[in-house]
Amino acid sequence: MDISMILSKSKPHLKPYEELYKHLHQNPGLSLQEHLAAETATKHLRILDGFDVRTKIGGTGLVGILSNGPGKTVLLRADIDALPVEELTNLPYGSTKREVDVEDGIEKAVMHACGHDMHIACMLAAASTLHTAREHWKGTLVVLFQPNEERAAGARAMIDDGLYDPKRHACPSPDVVLGQHVMPQAAGTVGTRVGHFASAADSFRVTVYGRGGHASQPHVTIDPVVLAAHIIVRLQTIVSREVNPREGAVITVGSVQSGMTENIISSEAVIKINVRTVTPETRDKLLAAIKRIVKAECDASGSPKEPLFEATSSFPFTINDINVTNCVASAFTEHFGEKHDPQAPPLGGSEDFSILATEAPNRIGGKGVPYTYWNLGGTDPALVQKAKVENNSGLVPHNHSAYFAPVIQPTMRTGMEAMVVGALSYLT
Repeated sequence: MDISMILSKSKPHLKPYEELYKHLHQNPGLSLQEHLAAETATKHLRILDGFDVRTKIGGTGLVGILSNGPGKTVLLRADIDALPVEELTNLPYGSTKREVDVEDGIEKAVMHACGHDMHIACMLAAASTLHTAREHWKGTLVVLFQPNEERAAGARAMIDDGLYDPKRHACPSPDVVLGQHVMPQAAGTVGTRVGHFASAADSFRVTVYGRGGHASQPHVTIDPVVLAAHIIVRLQTIVSREVNPREGAVITVGSVQSGMTENIISSEAVIKINVRTVTPETRDKLLAAIKRIVKAECDASGSPKEPLFEATSSFPFTINDINVTNCVASAFTEHFGEKHDPQAPPLGGSEDFSILATEAPNRIGGKGVPYTYWNLGGTDPALVQKAKVENNSGLVPHNHSAYFAPVIQPTMRTGMEAMVVGALSYLT
């Protein structure tokens, strides 16, 4: 029986999953605080007879393991955390939640502004489908729900907590690792790509130092705000003047903080920087250039001490394996037809998904198994078409926007089917 036939015979009614999605969207949890999402996934999997559910891995992470005879082991991954964003979608199930972030003790608005709630719903529907279809496949299915993806720490935390350690959580090492992400593309579509698919991302906090004083006496101070301003402007020349124009790279200063009031020159400024690159060589070049410029501007301003660099997060490159990607892409083309793009453009964002594969024990006694990661459209196709006709990409809310919310259908159906088709391309 082919995969599409298995799907048609085994997939559940999606209305309960739509309600589950709305509940998750309305009740998001920040990174490290994804308690409702974890409890929801755990409860659902334990209802499915045969799933071995193991919880509290690297925080709120969990796996469900379904052994179904000899064969390959396939790991499917969904991330579960939300973002500190105040939702502006006006959806009837929009989030109004606020919670204190355990990272810094500050109360924040919380929103699933990156679609991880959709990932959870699609994964649970896929788990139910594959559970129902057990007579049509052999092997071992692992469904993994990962916390703290937004801060690039969840996959590493699950590995460090013994995800694959036989003496800890003893998750069977996979032959392949598969994942997906909902993106601002037409709902009902999926896109695969061999090779580079997501950039590396490095974030850090830079503190530069001045000499504080009265706003009326600038000549006896060293103003860190002016110093920070020079740094911010000069950083933008790295990409425009030091990086090959044919290669993608982004440097973003997302936060600048200094002082508490207008009539006092403060003694320090904090700059938060995010860097995106697509090759290791450019990554090294940008990070070195940032340090060079920051130090030079501090010297030029007469800063009384060296700047302080503190790393806050680091995402690896996502580079899809050619064989795994082609296998999954072939199955997608057969099932989705023209709705599948096998030459999808790389993602603009970054992911820690690959760590679950690169740190997995392999069959020859080392580390690293192949993986592939694809995109899933989540935007009303009519809106996507209008944006194209008007040449106005700003019409389509992107991930991390206060207006980002996937249309529930056909996004959910497509995401569930993509997970099932991807898994069955190895399990049948």
